[in-house]
Formats: sequence, structure tokens, C-alpha cells
Amino acid sequence: MRTARNGADALRTALRAEDGTVAELLGPGGSVPERLDGPGPAQIAAGGPRAQSREADYELLIEMIHEGSRLHYGEPSVVRTEDRDLALLVGDQLYALGLARLASLGDLEAVAELADVISLVAQAHVAADSELADAVWEAGAAAVGWGASAEHGAAKTLARAGDAGAAAALRAYALAVRDARLDLDDRLPRALQ
Repeated sequence: MRTARNGADALRTALRAEDGTVAELLGPGGSVPERLDGPGPAQIAAGGPRAQSREADYELLIEMIHEGSRLHYGEPSVVRTEDRDLALLVGDQLYALGLARLASLGDLEAVAELADVISLVAQAHVAADSELADAVWEAGAAAVGWGASAEHGAAKTLARAGDAGAAAALRAYALAVRDARLDLDDRLPRALQ
């Protein structure tokens, strides 16, 4: 599976092609944080059956939205600015670019899912709950790649209500998807993985 580092490289290339302010704010390619050595939300979502035959599209658009979120709340991977207001504006631009790409694929279910991710992550950060924000991304990526479930919907309801068990419920859904994916990988011939 591709890593978040691969996704950051693809994002950097795509944003360079966008030109303008966002291209001017790209950090150097070698400065990607160590946390990107494994798969991130974009790679998880792109690895699911809902993204089949459009993996690169899904990976890039989710990298855009995730980078937008990181510009709003944390440590961006490829865009660099010390100006907080500019970071928010560029973050909004990346949300819009990613969601527009997703809408052009006709995946309205994933558009709704990522809109939930954006709002729930914002709510988590208002509550200073970075664990919940991370769990929202994990579960959201699983839902985009594999489809949502009743359990996932219930976990999002807990998050909206500020329930202390929301992060665990979201992670349980993401873990169930991961386990199902690993079980499927174990049954597939190596040539199909």
C-alpha cells in the first residue's frame, strides 16, 4: 500500500500545477514529517472497493482535504505559511478543490461523508480533542473506501453529542474495516493484492 509520504508527493505535484498562492507556499519535498511513513486517510480510502479503478483520484482529493484540515488545525505536510489567516484561506481552498474533484466523480455518498469529517474535526478541535479528530479521519477514510455502516452512523452521532466514547466508537468502526480488509487480503492470491 502507498504511504502518506507518497500522497504528500502527489499533492505537492498537483498543487504546483494549480499555480497561484498555494503553489508559492509549497515546502521543499524532503521536509515531509516522519508521521507520513505509513498509510494515511487518503491511502486507506483509496484502497477500498468504492475507489476501485480511481485510486489515484481518491488519494489525491482526500490528500487535498486532509491538508486543508491540517492547515486549519495542525501541522500541514506540504503547504507552509506562518500567516494564520492565510493558512485558513488556503485550507478552505484545499477543502473546495478536494470536494469539487470528488463531486466530479459523482460520489455523493463520499461528499457527504467528507463534509461530516470536516464538521466533526472542527467540533473536535473546538473541544481541544485531537484524539477524536484523528478518530474521525480514520473512520471517515474507511467509510469513503468501504462504505458507511449503521455503527459508523451511531459513532458520528456520539461525536456530535460530545460523548466521551465517540473516539473509541469511531476507531472500532475503522478497525472493523481494517480487519475485514486484511482478511480479504489474506484470501486473495498475491497477484491480485
